[in-house]
Amino acid sequence: MGLLDNLENQALGNVLGGSSNPLASSILQMIQNQPGGLQGLVQSFHDKGLGGLVSSWISVGPNPPISADQVHRVLGSDQVKALAAKAGISPDIAGAAIARLLPGLVDKLTPNGSVPDHNNVLEMASNMLKNLETKAS
Repeated sequence: MGLLDNLENQALGNVLGGSSNPLASSILQMIQNQPGGLQGLVQSFHDKGLGGLVSSWISVGPNPPISADQVHRVLGSDQVKALAAKAGISPDIAGAAIARLLPGLVDKLTPNGSVPDHNNVLEMASNMLKNLETKAS
């Protein structure tokens, strides 16, 4: 495994991780609890006119960024405030942090370039972490 693979796996572990990133964990729980799970979140992006953006995260290739304003538009201010409260940060900081984390999370949760039928996001994230630990050893 090359250095870049190790760095990517470490970053993925931090993003999907657990204790070191409470906001990422909260985002995963939010996706899980979203009506329709990950597919429901993707539909929200389409409904808010950002379908092309979320589709680019799902497809193979680069993950264009999302702005904090776009995060608020898709998730709603109440959801951003709730995620901020869980992470113990301000809503402004949370919006920016969610914008930084969400493209990578969606990308990693759609490994084959499509939204899987499997809706249990937390289980998928846990399985990804287990696979990373296996590769690292």
